[in-house]
Amino acid sequence: FRIFVATWNVGGNTPHMGLNLNDFLPADDHSDIYVLGFQEIVPLNAGNVLVLEDNEPAAKWLSLIDEALNGSTDSETDTDSQTPSPFTTSISSQASGMKTPVSRDSKMHSGPLFFQKPLLKSISKTYRTEQGRRLRACNCPSKVTRKYYRESCFRCQHAHISDDDSTDEEEDDEPSISSVAGLPTTPSSNQQRYSLIASKQMVGIFVTVWVRREIVQHLGHLRLSCVGRGIMGYLGNKGCICVSMSLHQTSFCFVCSHLASGEKEGDELRRNSDVSEILKHTQFKKVCRRSGRRVPEKILEHDRIIWLGDLNYRIALSYTETKKLLEENDWDALFEKDQLKIEREAGRVFEGWKEGKIYFAPTYKYSNNSDTYAGEIVTSKKKRRTPAWCDRILWHGDGIVQLSYIRGESKFSDHRPVCAAFIVEVGVSDDRLKKQGLSTPNMKVGAEERLSSRTSYF
Repeated sequence: FRIFVATWNVGGNTPHMGLNLNDFLPADDHSDIYVLGFQEIVPLNAGNVLVLEDNEPAAKWLSLIDEALNGSTDSETDTDSQTPSPFTTSISSQASGMKTPVSRDSKMHSGPLFFQKPLLKSISKTYRTEQGRRLRACNCPSKVTRKYYRESCFRCQHAHISDDDSTDEEEDDEPSISSVAGLPTTPSSNQQRYSLIASKQMVGIFVTVWVRREIVQHLGHLRLSCVGRGIMGYLGNKGCICVSMSLHQTSFCFVCSHLASGEKEGDELRRNSDVSEILKHTQFKKVCRRSGRRVPEKILEHDRIIWLGDLNYRIALSYTETKKLLEENDWDALFEKDQLKIEREAGRVFEGWKEGKIYFAPTYKYSNNSDTYAGEIVTSKKKRRTPAWCDRILWHGDGIVQLSYIRGESKFSDHRPVCAAFIVEVGVSDDRLKKQGLSTPNMKVGAEERLSSRTSYF
């Protein structure tokens, strides 16, 4: 399967309806799974950190991502041409000074939902498809009770935040992952190419996972876990959101994090500590076990792991030295001083993890709506930031081949988005092979042939 992963620190900026996502989510990419992580989707002020996080920006990001992945079909376009969209209706109502009630049907509209301020849970349902199937989260024997399913599978394990989670939604009579992948069937949901299976916000960190609808039925054991590493080493202005799931017989974990900031000497050790604490304290809810198989409860127990985010590692050079190497486009010399590279090679962090070769310029920090690094126009040394590769994607485990590792050029924030594409192998049960009249060696040969052809394509 092909997995597309992207991370973007959006600097507390709320997206507008016409924002072009091509630098974050290329229009010509046709992956099976999309894992999209954001940092600072809201300003990291006391109100969002200590009181109540604002989830309106997350809902807007979901709308833009849905539009990019699923677009509009001809039938939807025909319907829209006859029926005014809720967005248009809302604008007209505001212009006339009237308030128009929003019906449930209009909330289910597949277009951009910028006309209201919905809860993230509610708006997420708009982008989920069930495709007439009930998908069990645990692959449990049918005799397992519904109560056990709910207690074991659907609650996100929170290390440091409340138990209000997108996985804890209304469930139908039969246990399924409808809490993260289900939706009352609607005409628009039947036309979606990709289904939202997970979305979670913790203050400014936001992660969303979309899967090609044909393979949703092969997912299971979907769980989320959050660890706060911010103020007092506890709050959610820094930390991570982890998504655990199985695809066929292979377990996956996606970690979206925002680590400690700062470019003073020794700040890299705080980032190392964040990684260590995340690995230590992330705990996925126990689920029922199938004979001969144990569902992972810790990050490193998964078969395939991808870690994305604003890791905040800087360059161990002065601003002047960094600027000189940037002007010479001497990426190799600059990367030799990259803190993450130094710390990994010393065995102090991400030991055993892999990262693709970096062929792009540092992603932080840019002036607003500019291709100019902020330090070039800031006169105060306190406000000046040395350019750095803060935004990274790493992976752990066998059966993963990275196809690309690039950055986008959107000027929406002071960070540039970073994207990676992977081909991953998954295990398939013997029962499925027998039903298809295939043997395990044949399946492996087929996978290797596909992997070879797809790799050469890129």
